[in-house]
Amino acid sequence: MQAERRIAALFGLAGGIVAISWSAIFVRWARMPGVSSAFYRMAIAAVVLWPLVPFFRKPAQGLGIRTLWIAAAGGAFFAGDVGFWNVAVMHTSAGNATFLSNIAPLFVGLFTWMLTRKLPSGRFWTALLVSLVGSCLIVAGDLRHALSRSHADGLAVLAAVCFALFLVITGRLREKVDAAMLLVLSTTASAVTLLIWAVGAHISLAVPGIGSWWPLLGLGLFCQVGGYFGLTYALGHLPATVTSILWLTIAPMTAVFAWLIFGERMSAMEIVGGALVLAGVWIVGRREKAAPVGDAEVIPPVAQI
Repeated sequence: MQAERRIAALFGLAGGIVAISWSAIFVRWARMPGVSSAFYRMAIAAVVLWPLVPFFRKPAQGLGIRTLWIAAAGGAFFAGDVGFWNVAVMHTSAGNATFLSNIAPLFVGLFTWMLTRKLPSGRFWTALLVSLVGSCLIVAGDLRHALSRSHADGLAVLAAVCFALFLVITGRLREKVDAAMLLVLSTTASAVTLLIWAVGAHISLAVPGIGSWWPLLGLGLFCQVGGYFGLTYALGHLPATVTSILWLTIAPMTAVFAWLIFGERMSAMEIVGGALVLAGVWIVGRREKAAPVGDAEVIPPVAQI
């Protein structure tokens, strides 16, 4: 049964990766400020999810005031991830922003060390290094513009920090809270955080026209509800460090979608980079297959709940 759950978690994660790979495309199609499209993404998802709460399995299991606050903190960090990344996508290349935001595993490992003084295994760092080198090759053409896009690139790195914190918090909460309920709580907290951000920064929430609603619906329903349900479910059965490194495959997946939709062909260097990313995934997958549950890198508790 345990093996079946882990297989289901891997399938859920794979589906989430495909869904999230469309994010950059939908953000561009929306033609709105990054924070605004991020707000609608979360708000649409929350509106869809809340009516489904009564149908969740044991929706109140593990919930308490402290748990709700921690879930809200996770949602706020995820709002930072999506908001900063959306802004970066609008001011730098989608590939560059995706690569820089995908260094989240570095911060996950760093936060693990800070909380437990125990670094992830050497195999994890090897897989991460291989995957990062591959991602770097994929976006090598964009990196030549790094100096002129330093502000947006910095926001992408900040998004990676926020996403790492979201992974750490969600990984621990999934031990007590159902995946669907946790997704509702974090999505709602993210929507509220982004609304406060937009109002405080005087960012317009006006939708340009009917043509922008379709990508916004894609962001809310496909990327957020579908994509992050897969991620949240996977975090209940896979270590956050492993989940975050598998998340690196979003970069080559986005490149494939860009080629199919916009005719952006992958160069030989980008193909080699994609192969290296997949090699890193294979390395960490071998680690997971060889180790019993709980023996791989585990994110430490962030609070007693």
